[in-house]
This record gives sequence, structure tokens and C-alpha cells, in this order.
Amino acid sequence: MKQETTIERHIIAVLVDNEAGVLARVIGLFSGRGYNIESLTVAEVEHESAQSRINIVTTGTPMIIAQIIAQLDRLVPVHRVTDLTEGRHLERELALIKVQATGEKRLESLRIADIFRARAVDSTDRSFVFELTGSTEKLDDFINLMRPLGQVNVSRTGVVAISRGPIQSDSLK
Repeated sequence: MKQETTIERHIIAVLVDNEAGVLARVIGLFSGRGYNIESLTVAEVEHESAQSRINIVTTGTPMIIAQIIAQLDRLVPVHRVTDLTEGRHLERELALIKVQATGEKRLESLRIADIFRARAVDSTDRSFVFELTGSTEKLDDFINLMRPLGQVNVSRTGVVAISRGPIQSDSLK
């Protein structure tokens, strides 16, 4: 029997109690087993029940991904684990990109921003800060086009994702 070795990217959503130490336990599970986290976002989603949602982007073979999900599901503060990549889902990332440029390069940065539908949220005589949302690839492409125009600083949120269609009993709220 051939071992499956294809590395896949997965987005795993985890509904947890919103209490001190929960994120450290989730991260500890990954670091203790040598799993990589490409992106991590956390926010409270239900104030009344004190629950937060953790979105984790990770990679691994199907066997590794299955192990990650099973081990996350066994953590005490975890209510639900969902592999969003197994079904239809939406994913987005937000970035703030500061581009320091002058002259023609400054104008070119505005033209590129317009094409990507980035919004200028700050401007000085030597720089712009653009806000851009979309897929990770779209943000990467925008940043790569801006780099030759001048010095670039980037702040990114990480991936947020949600399943498409009606709310299922097994999906996160």
C-alpha cells in the first residue's frame, strides 16, 4: 500500500472557551508535535457563552491533518473542530501596506492600488498606507508589485474563514 505524502493546506476552525491559557494549549499542541501554523486568528464570537473562534491555517499530509483535528478535538476547552477545507468555504485576509515612494513611483503605487481595489487609508507627502482584503495570493501579488516602487512595511491579519451555505449543526456559529 502506497503511503499518502501529498502536502495539503487546510483551514481548521476551532470553537473554544474564551479563557486564559486556551490559545497557549492549542499552540502547544502544534509546537509539541512539530506541526507548523501558517496563519492564526482568534476572536470572541459569543459573548454570552464566553466562546472564541480560532482559525488555523496549517499544512500536512492527510494523515497529519487528521491527527491535528483529532488531537484538537480532545483538548478540554474545545467545543467543536471543523476542517473548512473539506467543504465549500470563504476565506479572506486583511493587510495594511505602507509604501514609501516619491515622484512617478508614487503615482504608479496609486494605479496598482486602484487595479487591486486597495483603499488608501493614510497619506503623507512620502508614503501611502493601503488597506486590502482578499485571498492570501491576492495580497501577496499586491505586495510583490509594490516592493519595486519603494520601501514597503506590511501588517496582515491572517486568514479568516467560514463555511458557505446554511448553518449546519456541525459547523461553527
